[in-house]
Amino acid sequence: MNGNKSVREGAGTPSVRLVRAALIGGVYAALTLIFAPLSFGPMQVRVSEALTLLPWIWAEAIPGLFVGCLISNFVGGFGIIDMVFGSAATLTAAILTSRMPNRYLAAVPPVAVNALVVGGYLSVLLDIPAVPTMIYVGTGQMIACFGLGIPLLSLFERRFRRGGC
Repeated sequence: MNGNKSVREGAGTPSVRLVRAALIGGVYAALTLIFAPLSFGPMQVRVSEALTLLPWIWAEAIPGLFVGCLISNFVGGFGIIDMVFGSAATLTAAILTSRMPNRYLAAVPPVAVNALVVGGYLSVLLDIPAVPTMIYVGTGQMIACFGLGIPLLSLFERRFRRGGC
């Protein structure tokens, strides 16, 4: 358990959790597509990846992120490969994030999984060297997760610890 029970215990009814999952998925897809020039390709900073830390406080963020990523990659990605492997990477990272012991380590799975998986298949699809592509994707993930995600997570923890949904 991540030691953040005060937020998880106040997670709400099944209806609230379903709506929260849908909102997270919708916001993920919207942010990805709004920032589309930055969201796709070997040198990307997917602003929506800041949301990938939310499974640390809400388990329902896991399916929300998966669906949001699936929609994003369907609309603006690199076809079926991106839809399958990119969404699977997001799902895997979200599950791992939910199991991290603290918010700082919660940022590691999205960075590591996406650097390896997304960087790996982008290098094949675009016929570019794998290691630099993984480093580029990982760097963009670090910006999104550590630079944006940890402050966002801290904000949500403070807000929802005080009785919000």
